[in-house]
Amino acid sequence: MILDIVKFPDKTLRRKTKPVEKVSEDILEKLNNMAETMYNAPGVGLAAPQVGIDKRLVVMDITAEDEPPKLEKLINPEVMEYEGEQTGEEGCLSLPGEYADVKRAEWIRYKYIDENGDEHEEETTGLKARVIQHEVDHLDGILFIDKLSTMKRDMIKKRIKKRIAQGDY
Repeated sequence: MILDIVKFPDKTLRRKTKPVEKVSEDILEKLNNMAETMYNAPGVGLAAPQVGIDKRLVVMDITAEDEPPKLEKLINPEVMEYEGEQTGEEGCLSLPGEYADVKRAEWIRYKYIDENGDEHEEETTGLKARVIQHEVDHLDGILFIDKLSTMKRDMIKKRIKKRIAQGDY
């Protein structure tokens, strides 16, 4: 089922989410609905609060358009270590049409639980590291615009406010 995407400035996006206690049928259904919503949007990642779910859930697929999809479902993801720096353009399904260059760590070590309830610890770099950091931020109520200078953030907020007033958001 395709879910409604919560848009900034909705307060839901600012709440820290609750950990998943048990991988249940309900959690698996939520992950499947999130994946369907992400692909429909289309996006490369989606965190549970972006669809109004107060759980630490992330779905992502960073494959190129000419590659077969490789959906990843992360339960209770957590970035444990990070190093280096990369800057790249980010957007967000909860801030449609808005993009900005954001600094993130180049390398991360992260852990998560998969759909079978198994815990994993992995390392990654580049785009995958960027997407995981972006989505884990969502689980903590942090948006990519929070990583920008006050001036850039205020410009984006002003544009969104104008689009809302015009009924174009």
